[in-house]
Amino acid sequence: MALPAQKTIRASTQEFLEIEDIKDDLVITRNGSCCLILQVSAINFGLLSEEEQDAIISAYASLLNSLSFSLQIIIVSKRKDISSYLASLQRAEEKTVEGKIREQIRKYRDFIEQTVRKSNVLDKNFYLVVPFFSLELGPQGAAKVIVRKGGPPLPKEYILERAKTALLPKREFLIHQLSRIGLKAFQLNTEGLIQLFYDLYNPEVLGERMASAEDYQRPLVQANQATLESESTAP
Repeated sequence: MALPAQKTIRASTQEFLEIEDIKDDLVITRNGSCCLILQVSAINFGLLSEEEQDAIISAYASLLNSLSFSLQIIIVSKRKDISSYLASLQRAEEKTVEGKIREQIRKYRDFIEQTVRKSNVLDKNFYLVVPFFSLELGPQGAAKVIVRKGGPPLPKEYILERAKTALLPKREFLIHQLSRIGLKAFQLNTEGLIQLFYDLYNPEVLGERMASAEDYQRPLVQANQATLESESTAP
C-alpha cells in the first residue's frame, strides 16, 4: 500500500513526552496544564552566623506558611561544564607571543581540565515550578480533558491567557518573598526552558547550547522527505 508523500510521521520518542509546547515562557502539557519555572540562586548557609541562620530559617518558614498554591522544588545536579572557560584559555594561549607565558597557560588549562574531570565537580541549580492545572480552565476545559486524548483540550492561546492570569501574580509573590531570604529568582524564558529540558533529557552532553527559540519553526524530529517520496512510489 502506497504511503502519501505528505503524511506526517511523529517520532516515537516524542510520544513519551508530556510536553506539548513551550511558548510565551510557559510549558504547556498535553492535558492542558501549564507551568512557569523560576531559577533561584543559592546561599552558603554554613558560613552565616547563628543569628543570620535563625533569621533565614524564620523567613523561610514564613514563606512556606504563606503559600496558598502548589509549588515544586527541583534541584538539578550536573557535571560542571567548563568548556567555555577552557575555550577562552585556548584563545588566550593562541594569542600569546611569549613562549614561557604560553606554556604556563597551556599547563594551567590542562590542570583545570584534569582536576574537574577527576574530581567529578558538580554544578547544582535550583528551580521552583509553579503549576497551572487544566482543571482551572473551568467546567468546559475539565470536561474536554476527560474526553480528549493526545493534545490540549482547548486552543493554546486560550490556555496561555488563563495561565498567565493565574501564574504571574504567584511569580511576583515568590520573587518578593525569596528576596527577604537573600535569594534572587527569575523566570526562565522560552529559550531557557528549552535548554533546561534538553539538559534534563541529555545529562551526559556538556558544552552544547540550543539555538534561539525562533529557529524552531518546524518539529525538531521529522521524517525524511526523500524517504517518504520513495516509499510512496513503492508497490
